[in-house]
Amino acid sequence: MSLIEHWIDGKNHPSASGRTGPVFDPAQGVKQRDVVLADEAEIEAAVAAAKAAFPAWRDTSIAKRSTIMFAFRELLNARKGELAAILTSEHGKVLSDAAGEIARGLEVVEFALSFPHLMKGDFSENVSTGVDVYSLRQPLGVVGIISPFNFPAMVPMWFFPIAIAAGNTVVLKPSEKDPSAANWMAELLTEAGLPDGVFNVLHGDKVAVDGLLEHPDVKSISFVGSTPIAQYIYETAAKNGKRVQALGGAKNHMLVLPDADLDLVADSAVNAGFGSAGERCMAISVVVAVEPVADELIAKITERVAGLKVGDGTRGCDMGPLITKEHRDKVASYLDLAVEDGAELVVDGRGIEVDGEADGFWLGATLIDKVPTTSRVYTDEIFGPVLSVVRVATYEEGVELINSSQYGNGTAIFTNDGGAARRFQNEVEVGMIGINVPIPVPVSYYSFGGWKNSLFGDAKAYGPDAFHFFTRQKAVTARWLDPSHGGINLGFPQNA
Repeated sequence: MSLIEHWIDGKNHPSASGRTGPVFDPAQGVKQRDVVLADEAEIEAAVAAAKAAFPAWRDTSIAKRSTIMFAFRELLNARKGELAAILTSEHGKVLSDAAGEIARGLEVVEFALSFPHLMKGDFSENVSTGVDVYSLRQPLGVVGIISPFNFPAMVPMWFFPIAIAAGNTVVLKPSEKDPSAANWMAELLTEAGLPDGVFNVLHGDKVAVDGLLEHPDVKSISFVGSTPIAQYIYETAAKNGKRVQALGGAKNHMLVLPDADLDLVADSAVNAGFGSAGERCMAISVVVAVEPVADELIAKITERVAGLKVGDGTRGCDMGPLITKEHRDKVASYLDLAVEDGAELVVDGRGIEVDGEADGFWLGATLIDKVPTTSRVYTDEIFGPVLSVVRVATYEEGVELINSSQYGNGTAIFTNDGGAARRFQNEVEVGMIGINVPIPVPVSYYSFGGWKNSLFGDAKAYGPDAFHFFTRQKAVTARWLDPSHGGINLGFPQNA
């Protein structure tokens, strides 16, 4: 059974902390390896390696940085099957979901290759007689990334390709639940020609997180996770003088108007609610059905759920297990709570027949109707394959329901009425909106981020916002005296 070690200064870095954590195969319910958990000395080693590598990487030419990033893109694209297998073995998502995750990460790598254009400054000539003003964008230094378990490849790729392309050096702290993807990407970056110390992987738990938040040499923190932790990250990092982008939790609603194509809605609800076992911050958690469509829509969703194959992600299934037994049990506990609160359990995902080992962390697709908006089933971010239906009488009631949520990550409207869609995008208080699109994750050249308790601060992920986040601007005001016009004699020929 292998031990997953830190990756520091271009190589595996053995741990002396004496602390490890288990890494499971969720489809089998067994531990497959251990990951080291950092102590203070290992945190210091990772940050020191990144700090030492920064001056040379900052001064590496645009041409050289572009060559390395393009080589990484080519290697990643050629070997993405290897990475998908790692994601499935440690997270449990099916191979098709893993491939989709990598494809979205690759988009950001490709966007990062536009850094020579996006980092250009401005120039104003002769703002005053003989005076020019121009701006420069320069990297921050050592940047920290703290990524979640649900997208162990894609979410780090939201950040590190842009950070590295912009001239920063990186310390990535991946989730200890599925950490191997981070080491695999580190090795690939080294193969692509990235100098040692520019990208480092620090494994650990809260000790490692707090170490990055408090370290004076770490200039920024990028985080994706639950809302309580995002708020902690934001407040702690800001208190320590760092730039912060802290993306939090979600409770995403899909508003279905009576004129919507209900077959499209049902397909979208199943894909968006149960893909990756519902363990994604852009999953649809609540279908808000404007009557009289609820009964017909529920019948269509139920029919589709019956055809889902749940099991080992390597066997061509539609949905895999949840990440850990503890998380599976927590998600399953909401089903009894729903019944206690007066909701109707239409499809119960417990005890289903699966194509996998009996000890896997299984919970099938679950559909709950008539969920009271006072129930924790409605208010909590469940983060599993549980789809709730809330019935409303009007469009206005649906929008008011969405806007009253503490979250504002993603939402969608399904309708054939362009006026209603346009009104919705204007009135809804959510950062990312889909119109007949259930999971409106922006493409890489737009930025990702929600509103309200789904984003702390205003620094969004990837897109143009990311280059602003990972660089800081200098404004230069310059005057060069010309000896031929009465300036100081600098000792060179008049016509030089």
